[in-house]
Amino acid sequence: MAEDRAPSGTVDGLLARAARRHGDRVAVRGTAPGSLSLTFAELDAAADRWAAAIQALIGSDGQNVALASPLDPAFAAAFHGIVRSGNVVVPVNPLLRAGELRHLLGTTRARLAVVTDAIREELRPLRAELPYLGDVVLLGEEWPQGRPAAVAHPADTACLHFTSGTTGLPKAAVLSHANLLVNAGQIARAHALDDGSVTVNHLPKYHLMHLNSALSAGATQVLCPDPDPVAAVRAANTHRATHYYSIPVRLNRLAADARLPELALDTVRLIASGGSALGAASAAALRDHFRIPVIQGYGLAETSPLTHSDGPRSPRPGSVGTVVEGTECRIVDPETGRAVPVGERGEVQVRGPQVMRGYLEGPSPLDAEGWLATGDIGRVDEDGYLFLVDRIKDVFKCDNYLVSPAEVERALSAHPAVADCAVVDLPDPLSGAVAAALVVLADPAASLPAVVAEVNAALPYYQHVRHAEPADAVPRSANGKIERRQLREELMQRRAPVPPRPGGNEVSDSPQPTIAVTKFTVKADTAEFEQAFKEHAEFMRSRPGFQRAHLVRSARTPEVYVNVGYWDDTASYLAVLQSEEFRSHLGLFARLADVEPFQGPVVSTLEPGAA
Repeated sequence: MAEDRAPSGTVDGLLARAARRHGDRVAVRGTAPGSLSLTFAELDAAADRWAAAIQALIGSDGQNVALASPLDPAFAAAFHGIVRSGNVVVPVNPLLRAGELRHLLGTTRARLAVVTDAIREELRPLRAELPYLGDVVLLGEEWPQGRPAAVAHPADTACLHFTSGTTGLPKAAVLSHANLLVNAGQIARAHALDDGSVTVNHLPKYHLMHLNSALSAGATQVLCPDPDPVAAVRAANTHRATHYYSIPVRLNRLAADARLPELALDTVRLIASGGSALGAASAAALRDHFRIPVIQGYGLAETSPLTHSDGPRSPRPGSVGTVVEGTECRIVDPETGRAVPVGERGEVQVRGPQVMRGYLEGPSPLDAEGWLATGDIGRVDEDGYLFLVDRIKDVFKCDNYLVSPAEVERALSAHPAVADCAVVDLPDPLSGAVAAALVVLADPAASLPAVVAEVNAALPYYQHVRHAEPADAVPRSANGKIERRQLREELMQRRAPVPPRPGGNEVSDSPQPTIAVTKFTVKADTAEFEQAFKEHAEFMRSRPGFQRAHLVRSARTPEVYVNVGYWDDTASYLAVLQSEEFRSHLGLFARLADVEPFQGPVVSTLEPGAA
């Protein structure tokens, strides 16, 4: 329709229009226990209540409001309520810790925070450092019926979306209502979404592209926060989904899952992956098994986010697709800025109506003609399909979360025992990459594992330093920059593929770790067992108190594996044993192997210097 292709008004107008057209149909359906399911009319009314409440708290003159983004229908209502109130949304990853929250809320001078219980606790000790922050309310707050005062702000800022920096702190991309409106329509058309579509969102958090593209099309969204990809497949079948959205780490797990042969997608026409590159083998395995296209897209926080998407009609394996409607892409020489011939590698630059206005602070990265340099290396084939090759920037992704080495370096350098440090990414078969550090200690007698453990405790799990080595100095170039590529190669060569030992340099060797040792005698296929264990390890790594684990296979008896897990304390380990997900994993292991905890299991404390 013409109104879709030339959007005007405010982002919350997407919701108001969908409520008028599809009021009684389900807009957002939660699948978690106790989660809401809202029709378009109910979601619109909930946004009204949020808008009226926010206007009563802070007015309607474009104040910044921090909003936690769990995969929950409440986020959809609060997001559109904030913009409807005449204010600006600052999306906040629900996993962030105090340090990142201090920066995000301090930089934006957020007047109000709408958060989860976990973030509210992280904010308590920071209130004195955030003088502009007034009320902190819970995302699940129930507001009375109310109608917000009308506001007029179609050209105003709708959202401040933070992106990880490469050499400094994360920057806030300034996204207008027009940016988000046009990108919602671009995504809906690229993915063939319409008012008969049902999307399953199997994501770690709620992303604006999925929320607003579905509203633009009048599609129903089904939210599946369960990390198990099989649960998402079942949800897709239960709710007759047409589109299945996920991220590479979860699709990789699904492709390698022992249960895959038993699964089918009854109504899904398309699997779409985004956030980072999906492995070719995983994409092929899912495409061949489900017999539907498996596509990838590309975008940035600065582009609202989508600029490219492979399509359901003519997908091209390995590509992130062609530009979405109204968008341009060119490949240039990173040194000269000149366009390179078709098929040659260079830096990806994009231009279009979804590109941000600029950053909240600092100079704009857009050139005089509106081109945005992405910092990614890629090539475009003769048909306009983009293939990403490498990154110019130093950021990497762990479990699909962007990690900035500079941010982790700042956290390490703030420790009084650290004189200098450098952080790079090391490949990890489960998470894609993890942080590794070279650390110069100010006090040679200081314990490197203890230092890193203290720093990790203040960071989200995906920023944790998983491997650290002491050094006399950090290698730098003549102009003082850390030579990350060289350092990464050296660390990869030196990293020993053997279990850590007490007193070594691995982070897991804290001075007094609590350990748990378990023996597995595999009675099924060993590859199936190893894949199941990788899934289990991902869950364990996200638990409070976990340091690391190492699985060792016997050379003499190949069906025997021994796992050594390191924890901050016994209480943390025992708490995990009582969780429902741990018990479900144990049931799977019982089918695959005989499980023998050493001494029921051994949970002991190593004394300093013990062998």
